[in-house]
Amino acid sequence: MSALEVRTCSVGPWPMNAYALVCPTQRVSALIDPGAEPERLLTLLADTTPSCIILTHTHADHIGALAALRAHLGVPLLAHAAPHHNSMHLAVDRTLATGDEVALGDGRLRVYAAPGHCVDQICLRDLGGQSVIVGDTIFAGGPGRTWSPEDFQITLHTLRNVVLPWPDETHCYPGHGPSFHLGTIRTQVAAFCEREHPPGFCGHAAW
Repeated sequence: MSALEVRTCSVGPWPMNAYALVCPTQRVSALIDPGAEPERLLTLLADTTPSCIILTHTHADHIGALAALRAHLGVPLLAHAAPHHNSMHLAVDRTLATGDEVALGDGRLRVYAAPGHCVDQICLRDLGGQSVIVGDTIFAGGPGRTWSPEDFQITLHTLRNVVLPWPDETHCYPGHGPSFHLGTIRTQVAAFCEREHPPGFCGHAAW
């Protein structure tokens, strides 16, 4: 099984990381989170055959160029089946859930539901390598922002049960900011999950 090449492009007024995952042998690609600037995102797909667009979640900064690129590329849209942000209706061609796999040439992605920041948040793990596209689930400095105490508790559950079981070598590619290896922040993440947080806490947080 081939490890997938990860290509990154930061787009939009609130810089958001869009990604292309590329099979190195068959040159088949997937576009992840087309947030803005469709012309620039097309350069990520140069010398590849696009096979699908995948959304890690449906916040506006991650889907701003979706309509334009979906029309241009004519490829299937894949996203989690959970209710989308602001009850948005998306004509998804394939819904994704934990344990599902997406083939990309000789490579494969495994899907992990990762709610908290957004109910339809997913992570995408390259089964042939160490890369995981984590969306806004986790950043080098803290978890994704939450908007209610309930969502914050769900985020803690996701960190404990989805993220921390990954090996230290896991290379996390977030929706904003630099990529990082999980092993470099594992101690902080574990301590954050076990810490006593203020009652009713939600919002921005740091390890």
